[in-house]
Amino acid sequence: MPPLSERRVSAPPVSQPRVVRLADAEEVSFGPLAKYQRLTGDDGHPVFTGVQTCQPGYSTPLHWHPYVESLFVLEGEMEAWSEGLDAAVRVGPGEMIVLPAGIPHVFRNPGTVVLRLLGIHASPTRIVNRVE
Repeated sequence: MPPLSERRVSAPPVSQPRVVRLADAEEVSFGPLAKYQRLTGDDGHPVFTGVQTCQPGYSTPLHWHPYVESLFVLEGEMEAWSEGLDAAVRVGPGEMIVLPAGIPHVFRNPGTVVLRLLGIHASPTRIVNRVE
């Protein structure tokens, strides 16, 4: 079977309005400090979206995507860094960081409360390329 980043799912395009409920979304563990719940993508929808919930101390590995990724903070605070930034930036509730395609980046929860964010991937499939 090809790696996750190379798998493609054939699904009919979205042709009718559809309600997606976070409460019904499967939880996928991102290690002991984070979980991810896919909302759209890999289902005929042209954009992959999901909510990531991160406990204090969580940090992503250095990675990049072959498309634009936008991270909208719902609650808590995120510290993000990407190539092209002189220093890490803080992003709080109601704010978004837009990360260019192909640019390595990381984000973390530097606070003492839970960080929840909506990830918007400009692709129907979430593709993550880790930098070793």
